[in-house]
Amino acid sequence: MTDTTSGDTATQTPESARKGAARRRASRAAGPASGTAPEVPAHVVVGSPAAATKRSTSPIGPPPRRQPHRTLVTGLALGVALVLVAAMAGVVAVLLHQQRQGNAEAERDQRFVDTAQQTVVNMFSYTQNDIDDSVNRFVNGISGPLRDMMSQGNNVENLKAIFRDTNANSEAVVNGSALEKIDETADNASVLVSVRVTVTNIDGVNAPSKPYRLRVIVHEDDNGRMTGYDLKYPDGGN
Repeated sequence: MTDTTSGDTATQTPESARKGAARRRASRAAGPASGTAPEVPAHVVVGSPAAATKRSTSPIGPPPRRQPHRTLVTGLALGVALVLVAAMAGVVAVLLHQQRQGNAEAERDQRFVDTAQQTVVNMFSYTQNDIDDSVNRFVNGISGPLRDMMSQGNNVENLKAIFRDTNANSEAVVNGSALEKIDETADNASVLVSVRVTVTNIDGVNAPSKPYRLRVIVHEDDNGRMTGYDLKYPDGGN
């Protein structure tokens, strides 16, 4: 018997040999046929992390800061400034009001004192040439119980006659005064007045001066006019 297998092998044509080789390559597993690493084409560059960082064009650092809202910040600053200005204006207004009120009170207190002094001076001061004017000036500057006392009977004319009988001149000089208290309900003030009275006779000789201490009650009417309301000698006074 003839061996057909060996005969077929011996009689393979080149074309059949190429096809057999192709079938063998197709059935082989992927990867290199041996243990050597596969060749890398020359145009492929295997990069490292450092090389990748160098190739990056973005700078390394914190993210860009967020721009503030300029309009909002400006509005808040303006609002705070307006509030501060308004507060300062209110404080200044209060201080001015307090100052005006304090000045008005001080002026009123001084008017009480001045009225008390003038009442005492008018009562003790006169000359033989102006007795009528001096007594009338005193009466016109008083009110209340003091005015009632002078209005009784003929006291005004009697006082003028007494001054004429002295045949002298009298001068009163205030040495000091002090506001004791103010009754806001009655609009009265109590004022202490210290005065020294000097009498000069017709020959021009001065008698020894005499000191007096008086408590003068001054009244303020609805129109703001002040008058001598009452006259008292304080305890221990002459």
